[in-house]
Parts: sequence; C-alpha cells; structure tokens
Amino acid sequence: MKARYLNLAASGVALCLATVTLSGCGAVSSLTGTNEVTLRVVAADYGDNPENSSKGYWKDLAASFQKTHPDIKIQVEVYSWSEVDAKVAAMVKDGNAPDIAQIGAYADYAAEGKLYSADELLSVQTEADFLAPLAEAGKVRRVQYGLPFVASTRLMFYNEKLLTDAGVIGKDAKGPWQPKSWTELEAAAKKLKAAGVATPFALPLGREEAQAETMQWMLAGGGGYSDNEENYSIDSADNVKTFEFLRDKLVGAGLTGPVEPAKLDRQAAFDSFTRGEVGMLNGHPTLIKQAAAKGVKYGMVPMPTADGTEHSTMGVADWVMAFKNGHPKEAGSFLDFLYEPDNQTAFTEKYDLLPVTTSGYRQTEAASGASSAQLKTFLHALPNARLYPVGKKSWAGVSEEVKKSIGTSVQPGGQPGKVLGDIADAGRKADSR
Repeated sequence: MKARYLNLAASGVALCLATVTLSGCGAVSSLTGTNEVTLRVVAADYGDNPENSSKGYWKDLAASFQKTHPDIKIQVEVYSWSEVDAKVAAMVKDGNAPDIAQIGAYADYAAEGKLYSADELLSVQTEADFLAPLAEAGKVRRVQYGLPFVASTRLMFYNEKLLTDAGVIGKDAKGPWQPKSWTELEAAAKKLKAAGVATPFALPLGREEAQAETMQWMLAGGGGYSDNEENYSIDSADNVKTFEFLRDKLVGAGLTGPVEPAKLDRQAAFDSFTRGEVGMLNGHPTLIKQAAAKGVKYGMVPMPTADGTEHSTMGVADWVMAFKNGHPKEAGSFLDFLYEPDNQTAFTEKYDLLPVTTSGYRQTEAASGASSAQLKTFLHALPNARLYPVGKKSWAGVSEEVKKSIGTSVQPGGQPGKVLGDIADAGRKADSR
C-alpha cells in the first residue's frame, strides 16, 4: 500500500522456505535428472513484530503450492518495507534479479524490458479477476506488467476519549465526529494541545511512508502528484498552499508533537496512537486491529479538506512482478495460486488490508464481524480511489525524493515551493530520458 504499510522492527533477514540441489535463481537439478525449478521470491514484510511477520504467510503458501507442484520449489526472502525496494534494486543491478518480487513499484523495471507481461504469466481467469482500476494502474504503454498484490484506502482516525476530554466532541454527542475542513481540524488540534495531549495531530513524513502522507494532504488540498493527463503537477499552486498550511498552522503552531515530521515514521505514529498519545492521524486499515488490541476507542472519518468540500480519496496498491529469468510458465503457475480467493483473503484478513481481485472483494464483502464491518468502510472507497502514478517509469525515483526531502518543507523556515519544485523537476527530467 507504500502504499506500503508497516515495518518489521528487526532487520530484513532472508527466509529460505525451500531449496534445491543447485543454488541460484531458476536452478534445475542435473544430479537427479529431474526438471526441478526453484523460483526465488522477494517480498515485503507487513508485520509490526516478529510474531505477525509476513514470513509465516509465505511459508504456508509455498508449502501448499509445492504439494501440487512438486517440481517447482519456492525460496522466499522477506525484508522490511524500509529496505525491500532497495534490496531488489541492488539485486537487479548486480544481475541477480529474483524471479518474482513483491514491492512498491514496477514501472521502471517494465520500461527497461526486464519484466514479463501479465498475459505471458497468468491464466485468463486470473488476469480478468483483477479490479479494473488496479489492473489499469499496472500498465505501461497499455500493457500490464504490474500485478496488484494488496490495496488500501485511507481515513483519518481519532481518539474518542482524547477528543471528548478536550471538548472537541460533546459528552452527549450522538454519532461520529465529522469534521469537513482544515479549519475544523486545526481548531480541534488546538483544543487537544490545550488539554495536554502530547501529539494533537501526528504527521509522519519520515522515510517509511512519506509519499503516502504527502499524497493524502495533496488530494485534500485539491492537488495531487499528477494532473488528469498523468503529467507531474507536484509543484502546483494547490500543493504549495497545502504544505504552507502544514508548516504554518500545524507544525509551526506546535500541534504535531515532540518528534519533527521529517523524523517520524508511520509505524511510530501508529504506536503512539495505540498508546493514547495521539489525538488524530491519517491511517490505513491495519490500524484498526492495532488500536483494538490496545483498547483504544477510535473513530474513522474521511480526511478533512482545504475548503470543506469532498475530494478524491487516496488508494494505495503494492505490486508483484516477474523478472525475465527464463521461467514464465512456472512463475505464472505460482502467481495463479497466489491470487486464488482463499490465498488472497488469507493475507488481507491477517493485516486488515483490501483484496485486489473481484473474487477476493466479494469474499471480503460477504464476511461478517465487527472488524469486517469497519474494513468495508475502506473497501467501498477502493473502486474510485486515486492511486500513485505508478505507471510512470520515474515514479520509484520520485517516491524516493519525496521520502528524502518532503519533511524539510514543513520545518520552521521551510520552503514548500522550492522542495516541491525540485521533486517535480527530477520527475520530469527522468520522464524525458
């Protein structure tokens, strides 16, 4: 969802789920005379502690797949979100690309001719099952190379007790708090600060997911990363005004807590929220389970906007891609298995994320329970959500530039126009090459 969502506290450690007699990508055993193939898969970790690491999911998936495909071995390496994209980039640079990668961006590899297309890999049934907006977002020059893995939309979470104690929510209020504008959000944050709340509004613009927090605010301010023609508009007047608001009205007024936004990562902000230290923050579905586990009573509302009118909501998808290592048939078989409804929803339910297939969407829609009911708030926003410009080959680089520098734009004396302009120039230059 860098859309990517959570970091594992421990450093990324390769998890070898299966091996063959010969090492390396796509190895074929010549000692036994069999046509055994090993697929090397690199994946991101969505867990927030060792107990709920994604390693368990991939281990079970590989074991189940190999029961019916004994000649295809699956070797998986799982890394935290803070390092997985860089790990894959280094592998590709060294000529050691994995067979399959589950990371945050695909278009730069597609533009270099390094990926198999969806129709070279998947069955017709699997390819047709992707939700249309996500399948479209996976295309470069009208050919799909990026396979959506999981998706998310975003809402603003708030701590009901903190807002009630601060007088933002009346003690006899009926129904959820529904702020519409940034003026209301700012007023609520000031009341929280006056009531002694450590972080009235958490603003994580640190490396973990700065690109997501940035896009949420851009959309709420009437802007975005790109215009309707998918040209970069990062330095638009609306976006500059958005970050001036954050600099002057939230950060400058001391409403974003003791950690400066440039150094605050998403998971750290989530952890503070579950400890009852944060009044408001933008969140994705995974926060539902984390907050409930800590007994935090919370509400979820659409992100307030600059003018109080409704704007596009943000959607995030993470991606699967298959590198041209000579085994499209075997990789396709494993990917078809990955996208079976039960395997899709086993992952999305574990992390309270959203499925990317029609069959998975229907299965989630039919689920019951309190957690499922809350998840549907996010699910119903997915078909019309606005995604990152992931089809642009420059997006991975632009996302990295956002992670590096966007936090400086809201520091005291920060220059949003210059920071956004530099990021936009880098993207445009990359696109023109």
